[in-house]
Amino acid sequence: MLKLGRTARRRLAAGALLLVLIGGAVLWWKARTWTPDRARFQVQGLWLDANDAPIDWHVLGARGADFVYLTASVGAGQRDSAFAAGLEAAHKQGMQAGAVHVYDLCSAADPQAANFVTTVPRDPALLPPAIALDLGSPSCPQPPGEAAMQSELTTFLNQIEKHVGKPAILMISSGIESRYHLAAMIDRNLWVAQDFIEPGYVGRPWVMWTASRRLRIDGVPGPVRWVVVQR
Repeated sequence: MLKLGRTARRRLAAGALLLVLIGGAVLWWKARTWTPDRARFQVQGLWLDANDAPIDWHVLGARGADFVYLTASVGAGQRDSAFAAGLEAAHKQGMQAGAVHVYDLCSAADPQAANFVTTVPRDPALLPPAIALDLGSPSCPQPPGEAAMQSELTTFLNQIEKHVGKPAILMISSGIESRYHLAAMIDRNLWVAQDFIEPGYVGRPWVMWTASRRLRIDGVPGPVRWVVVQR
């Protein structure tokens, strides 16, 4: 058996470490630049909120963003400070735009719906509203049971859909789906999320996918949530 000296072992270890570092750098760069194939997903865009500011709207379209979703309201009392200006800027750039409500599992439906309808204009040109549902919010340490949650969510959907005049899209995390089984219980189009790999946790076809939350693009200072449409 061939025995390596200490110097040779150090050189091999250094070489292996270098390969690991190079591989990590390649993956890091790929994560910052990857978007799904346009041949499969012809319509692509992003989801923005006030945390993404400042935004240079002039360059977003050039980067290939066909649409933008903007966070409008959160729970029963919070409004995103960048929503109104973002909506106006998107329209000036000729981009389709939609509103997102971040749903609070521990808040009643009525005040959440009131927050949304007083923030989002009744504009038929807007894309269907999206309702972001996830676990782990500090404002909701003890989420409600399945029946109570589905009842309140249905009430909320009925109210906001009456305002906008079109069905909402449910943006469902894997944790929410595992706990509440909304994909099977509520008949709405689905928006799923998983970096780089198409998710299958909702058990039926989805229409939108947040494919990356690490993409770097011109016009936005930090990583963005890149979204594609499946037709």
